[in-house]
Amino acid sequence: MVRAMTIEDYDEVYALWRKIRGFGLRSVDDSREGVARFLSRNPETSVVAREDGRIVGAILCGHDGRRGCLYHVCVDPGYRMRGIGKSMVVYAMEALKKEKINKVSLIAFTKNDIGNAFWKEIGWTKREDLNYYDFTLNEENITAFIQ
Repeated sequence: MVRAMTIEDYDEVYALWRKIRGFGLRSVDDSREGVARFLSRNPETSVVAREDGRIVGAILCGHDGRRGCLYHVCVDPGYRMRGIGKSMVVYAMEALKKEKINKVSLIAFTKNDIGNAFWKEIGWTKREDLNYYDFTLNEENITAFIQ
């Protein structure tokens, strides 16, 4: 079952994120407070998938009024290849369409072979015509990678 994510899902979602090898978690943005802030700005677009009585997939999805963005797309390794990821992406994109968002982007680590293969398989286009830049405003927002 795929449905909108709520802050009540946080503990299970965070535990799922911690299971995903190579996943990057930020100390501030991915804290309960950070996710609550994100969900309050995007109450209908983030997604969880439940099977066997627990959360097995999640997507943080939001928009700025113009473009949607998917963050932290993941499926428990034991539940992959069942269409859960695609179902969650479709749910998030339909929610964005309801909010009149016409384009969606995401960022995948170049070393994320499984994720990059997934995006290609479901028809997303890898952009070769731009560079991605960021600037850190809060040095305390440290990224830790799950090993």
